[in-house]
Amino acid sequence: MIITAGIYKGRKIAVPDESITRPTLSKVRMGVFNTLYSMVGDFEGKTFLDVFGGSGVMGLEALSRGFSGVKVFEKNPKAADIIKKNYKLLGLKPDLLIGDSEKLIKKLDKCFDVVYIDPPYMSNLYDRVLKEIKGGIIVVEGIKELGFEGFEIIKAKNYGGKLVSFLTRKA
Repeated sequence: MIITAGIYKGRKIAVPDESITRPTLSKVRMGVFNTLYSMVGDFEGKTFLDVFGGSGVMGLEALSRGFSGVKVFEKNPKAADIIKKNYKLLGLKPDLLIGDSEKLIKKLDKCFDVVYIDPPYMSNLYDRVLKEIKGGIIVVEGIKELGFEGFEIIKAKNYGGKLVSFLTRKA
């Protein structure tokens, strides 16, 4: 897998076995960050939370494009090792918490500018994680349209069967 833009553009990273995770495709990553840029402008000084890290590519894309802080959650120890390896390849140290994302998000004491949620599709974790997010723009990747009670859908895009929704919490 290759980072698509920014200071690490073109750098290769490792991905966990597909039985563990399913990496976000490059066209989806490009679409997510292009849409975020149209919403918030420059990423400098902004923070990013990847709730289900996988290979860590979304956090690395965020850092490559200028986000100042990225935190990653990952439950699977093998995937967490891949994340550490990928950050090390780029000379970075990950802000990585290993454990159950649903429990970790409840312990957060800060609000992130962007929160990226891409759990295992049939896990029913979307609603449970969303209810714990305090603010910012929430980007949800899935395979079907979901009801986002308590949230406003700013934009939704379909990338070849992957539905990406951009949300904010209703006032």
